[in-house]
Amino acid sequence: MHTDKNVDTLNSLLRGEISAVETYDQAIEKLNDDAVIAQQLLQCRSSHEQRVSVLRSEVARRGGEPASGSGPWGTFAKLVEGGAKAFGKKAAIAALEEGEDHGLRQYRDDLKKLDGSTRSTLESQLMTEQQQTHNMMSNLKHTLH
Repeated sequence: MHTDKNVDTLNSLLRGEISAVETYDQAIEKLNDDAVIAQQLLQCRSSHEQRVSVLRSEVARRGGEPASGSGPWGTFAKLVEGGAKAFGKKAAIAALEEGEDHGLRQYRDDLKKLDGSTRSTLESQLMTEQQQTHNMMSNLKHTLH
C-alpha cells in the first residue's frame, strides 16, 4: 500500500513534468525570434526533461508503470500556446511563470506524501531544479513587464 501511494504521487509529479516539457515546446516554437528568451526557455525545458527521466526511473524502480502522457496537465500546454498566439511574448512568459508556480506548489505538497527516502531524493534533486526554473521564469517575466 505504501509503495502504491509513492508510485501514484511520483506519477502525478511525472505528468506535471511531461506537461511542462510540452508547454515549453509550444513556447519555444512561438517565441524563437528572441535568442535570449529562446535560450532561457530551452534551459528550462531541458531541466523539466531531466526531471521526467528521473521520475520515470523512480516509478519503474518501485514496480510501477510510469505515466506516458501529461493527462489533464496537457491542457496547460494548449493554454500557453493560445496565449502566445493571441497575446504575445509577455502573456506567454507570464503563463510559463504561473506554470512554474504551480509546479513548485505541487512539489511542496506531494513531497509530504512520500516516504522518507523517496522524499529525500526528490528534495535534493528535483525540488532544487524546480526552484531554479521558477526563478528563471519569474525574473524573465519581471524583465519584460
